Amino acid sequence: MDFLTLARRRYACRSYTTAEVEREKLDYILQAARVAPTGANRQPQRLIVVQSDDARARLARCARDFGAPCAVIVCADTSEAWVRRYDGKMIGDIDATIVTDHMMLAAAAVGLDTLWVCAFDPEALRREFALPEQLTPVNILMIGYGADAPAPADRHDATRKPLEATVRYE
Repeated sequence: MDFLTLARRRYACRSYTTAEVEREKLDYILQAARVAPTGANRQPQRLIVVQSDDARARLARCARDFGAPCAVIVCADTSEAWVRRYDGKMIGDIDATIVTDHMMLAAAAVGLDTLWVCAFDPEALRREFALPEQLTPVNILMIGYGADAPAPADRHDATRKPLEATVRYE
């Protein structure tokens, strides 16, 4: 499948079956995270895979529970992230987001559905998962098999702005 077909297939899945994510597929997704580009190749991402009933219950105390059998909490290690010298911008959040995107697309490639979650209580995540001070939670990626019909792949024609609205040529 070519890249645009894959990208169009991916959708925000908000309801999951109880089927477990196979270890081979999870490993594939985590390998996609490992090869994601990061600023100066610092690789500040730290991933917490949430699968057990206990861990999923703790996660549900921090963010809305969509019933996914697996989730990955994507954190940035601020002690390792690259800092842009011109303005001091620490890009760990950008690195973590690139990693999240790689995992999301890898999941779609192996037939899994995902939901990228940014609406969560970071302090609650810190407490529930004993995150050290230098780890900043950036995203949560829910992973599993969608319980409902996927969004149509051609939805982007109606829901996305035309290129002229977002691209400028110089």
